[in-house]
Amino acid sequence: MATATDCLANSVEWQRKALDELQRVKPFGENVPEDELACLVAAAQDMYVPAGTKIVDQEDDLQYFTVFLEGRAHVSRKDVQGNYFFSKIMEAPAFMGEVPLLSGLHSNVTVIAQTDIRGLRLDEESFWSGMSHCPHLRSVIVGEMRMRLMGMQTQQTQQAKLAMLGTMTAGLMHELNNPGAAARRAAAQLRDNLRHMHEIARAFSEHGHTDEQRACLTALQERALSVRKDRCLSSLEQSDAEEEMGEWLESHNIAKAWDIAPVMVASNIGTHELDCLADVFQSSELAAPLEWLEATASSMQMVTLVEESVARVTELAQSVKSYAHEGQTGEQDVDVNESIHATAVMMKHKLREKNISMHKEFGANMPKVHCICSGLNQVWTNLLDNAIDAVPQEGGLITIRTQRVGDEIQVMIGDNGSGISAEDRDRIFDPFFTTKAAGVGTGLGLGIVRRVLEGYGGRLTLESVPGKTEFTVHLPAEQK
Repeated sequence: MATATDCLANSVEWQRKALDELQRVKPFGENVPEDELACLVAAAQDMYVPAGTKIVDQEDDLQYFTVFLEGRAHVSRKDVQGNYFFSKIMEAPAFMGEVPLLSGLHSNVTVIAQTDIRGLRLDEESFWSGMSHCPHLRSVIVGEMRMRLMGMQTQQTQQAKLAMLGTMTAGLMHELNNPGAAARRAAAQLRDNLRHMHEIARAFSEHGHTDEQRACLTALQERALSVRKDRCLSSLEQSDAEEEMGEWLESHNIAKAWDIAPVMVASNIGTHELDCLADVFQSSELAAPLEWLEATASSMQMVTLVEESVARVTELAQSVKSYAHEGQTGEQDVDVNESIHATAVMMKHKLREKNISMHKEFGANMPKVHCICSGLNQVWTNLLDNAIDAVPQEGGLITIRTQRVGDEIQVMIGDNGSGISAEDRDRIFDPFFTTKAAGVGTGLGLGIVRRVLEGYGGRLTLESVPGKTEFTVHLPAEQK
């Protein structure tokens, strides 16, 4: 690049006009001497972009330093679904392109001219020459890059937090939907059972029963009411038991034999226990007491299902409370096992979406971490989310192990994905570095993990080979 004196000597009319306008660009006009600006103008190409033209695509690398002297452009970034997660209007006078040229980072933005744009453009060689020969210009551009990188990091960190919140919310909705739907179905079945039992009871009241009939009915009803959970049988055992029960019911001319059989088997009522009904009731009278017994057993099963559904909702609520409370500021005693379990519960829907198995081994008598830091759940969320993305679509396995080793609490989160290459291993903590598709990963997850762990006085280590990757979180066992 020519010296500042040569640049002034070789100026032409368009350069003088460009120089006058360049001095209106706030960081330049206030902090860069005229001779350095003239040097910049002399090395640049005049640029004219019609409205509607795509100046930069987020899939491409930005190879130019551009100064907008007139006009307005739309700067945006989209995720893989085409949704905007960054959008702003850039109006002249302004400049762009210094961040990817100086840092080597991908631009990751799309720039489209909203109006006709006129300005200056420097190729990579001319840009670096100007940075070498013009110290004031260099200082302004580097300072502006630092501010923009800080803004990008703040924006990306916020995006990562929103993405994490979205993941947790989606997980909670998925998890609440299953017990909610099960309880709703059970309540509807209970209503039908009560109505049917009322009709049978009214019919019973119109026909007296003998002592033997009442004794048999009472014994069977007490048997049905005593069952708290369905009988645990293998698929073959259940099929055989239901077939035996169905055949017994059919042999006694029961119309709903194959509807009643599964309920009886689940309540651990066998054919030999129904023989007393056949002994004390006529064949034409046997259907009513069997339907009464089936409705009683079914109702108990539905009550158990409602109890389990409510317990599941309570467990989810406790997990949310644990997850949310941990993010609060102030001193906390964090149970590592409970903390990571709460996060795993919240992310179960993502495991089901890819049919992933999870194996957990929680160490016994783990000490609590006492600290004033927040965000341990961010560590588990980011590590588990990365593991879920890494495992194959079929046969995915994630392992979680916790243990105390000397003065350390260790939490290992592993997966059976393809592993992390040696060249990527040195860059995984760099801001914005990601091996995921554009818009899927922010490149901040592991950086956040490391910063949070440093706040706890901890660290993160990695072992990775094809087919097995394991991150180990090291936390001090005693921290005050």
